[in-house]
Amino acid sequence: MDPIQKINPGLAPLGAPASVPNNIKVGDPRVPSFEDTLKGFLGDVNSMQNEADASIEKFVAGEIKDVHQVMAAVSEAKTSFNLMLEIRSKTLEAYQELMRMQV
Repeated sequence: MDPIQKINPGLAPLGAPASVPNNIKVGDPRVPSFEDTLKGFLGDVNSMQNEADASIEKFVAGEIKDVHQVMAAVSEAKTSFNLMLEIRSKTLEAYQELMRMQV
């Protein structure tokens, strides 16, 4: 499974058109808030980091013999962390741009 799909399995695969129902309104309880979405994403990134740490510890302890399994977990954690940093950077840039706007 692609790391992005692992973070949010509801996302359409890359290249597929996003489907948004026409009847969704602002404040609709079926649509999670930005805060909830961000908290969920941060929780997913944290759990991937914890899984990678646990697999490293198991490898060092000799419980896992396949180094590829450990490297895959570490790579997924790194990718999700890098994605989180990019989202943070873009959000900060957007905020700074809003602050530069004159009223």
